[in-house]
Amino acid sequence: MDIFKERLTEALQARHMRAAELARRTGLSKARISQYVNGKFVPKPEALLDIAEVLGVSELWLLGKTDDMTPAPSLTIPCPENLSPLRLRRYPVLGEIACGRPILAVEDPDAGYVTAADTTADFCLTAKGDSMIGARIFDGDEVFIQQTDVVENGEIAAVVVEGEATLKRVYYYPEEQKLVLEAENPDYEPLVFIGPDLETVHILGRAVAFQSKLR
Repeated sequence: MDIFKERLTEALQARHMRAAELARRTGLSKARISQYVNGKFVPKPEALLDIAEVLGVSELWLLGKTDDMTPAPSLTIPCPENLSPLRLRRYPVLGEIACGRPILAVEDPDAGYVTAADTTADFCLTAKGDSMIGARIFDGDEVFIQQTDVVENGEIAAVVVEGEATLKRVYYYPEEQKLVLEAENPDYEPLVFIGPDLETVHILGRAVAFQSKLR
């Protein structure tokens, strides 16, 4: 841990960069970068890669595994027509969201997930459960949410029900003052809210993308 602290400080000084600038350019929180600089934690592999890339040094050098701070050369290959370069952006994590019964969503300001930079999202949530498998959203997938309190009928949305969050297709019938939240799994009954019960429901936003691991 001490060697990482020393080499991070050395790299910051060599680049004439403040910790706040490193936080801005990596997308990590200022508090998290401060913990690294003060030697309280060593970053996980994803954060380590971001830090090394911004500082222009080798991850192995930061960890004290080598004395050569030069980053490894990038491998350049011709890009096929059906591939596009991927621009990345880190999104803040609100918490976990149930694909089943609602669960509490708690903001984690130090965490973040990375997806394509052109995704029109404001934050992401980690899916839990199997109620949205018909939409190819599985337990553990990262769902990227565009913040809005109004969605079109049939859109998948993150919805807070009595203080707890869930991911469902939303159908609203204003004439009947009725809101229906439907799963994408026949094993789950729709959640129906009528009249005064609507006050217990709040739409966080529409799902615009998800990120899944190979299974």
